[in-house]
Amino acid sequence: MKFSLGIALSPLDQLIDLARTAEECGFASVALPDSLFYSEEVSAKYPYTPDGSRFWTAETPWSDPLVTAAALGAATTRIRFYTQVLKLGPRNPVLLARQVGSVAHLTGNRFGLGVGLGWSPEESLWCGAPFADRGARGDEAIEVLRLILGGGMVEFHGKHFDFGRLQMSPAPTAPVPIYVGGHADVALRRAARLGDGWSSAMMRFDELRRVIDRLTELRTEYGRADRPFEIQAVCVDRFGLDGFRQQADAGVTDAIVVPWRFYGTPFDAGLPAKRDGLRRFADEVISHFG
Repeated sequence: MKFSLGIALSPLDQLIDLARTAEECGFASVALPDSLFYSEEVSAKYPYTPDGSRFWTAETPWSDPLVTAAALGAATTRIRFYTQVLKLGPRNPVLLARQVGSVAHLTGNRFGLGVGLGWSPEESLWCGAPFADRGARGDEAIEVLRLILGGGMVEFHGKHFDFGRLQMSPAPTAPVPIYVGGHADVALRRAARLGDGWSSAMMRFDELRRVIDRLTELRTEYGRADRPFEIQAVCVDRFGLDGFRQQADAGVTDAIVVPWRFYGTPFDAGLPAKRDGLRRFADEVISHFG
């Protein structure tokens, strides 16, 4: 099992130093969050908290994950980056393909694209995209991304996206993996059918294990059980060396963690405390996973 550093809610001026320290400590990746803006009122509940409330405020710092990946890639040499997850619904996939291809090149193929549909109607509507049909649009958007990023002169004629022959150069020199987020069964089907992996939000272990079993069933149903498939998990009730071993035994391939939180360090703490948390976690956990 690999480990990814979760950097959500961290001050932006810390991110480069955190990525460098994570690379030194043996983390495989940095998981990059996405938030377009904070709308004062929302017409839907946040799906990953018990009461549907947002756990961040209007002042919480965010940066565009693709810009962040390029910046962190320039400051590191080995560690990978992936969006966890980028909201696909508000974005045009043709424009997004241009950005993803650029980031893939600038990071030396150290980038993966995690996508979700987005839960906030305002984020889609205020960016000019419909919200009601976001599932079908998301499926087509993934097709468009793979098509354009595969290189050469391509065209696409779907229900939601339609364009004539075009080419973006240079194409990535290696395939950009696409990971699909979401806990509902329709999202799991999307991941099993179209994705190179599945990415969770905050989830308890028993539910996580159930979802992994369901993904195995669905991948078999779609004839994709023999293909590599990542399970990126944010498990909220299995910690320490034994807890992460349980996650690995359940099928998690990539545990997304915020290491300094295990030692009581807040998100807005200074870099010395966070670096200490990264190094302690590496010694106590990562070193035992080879």
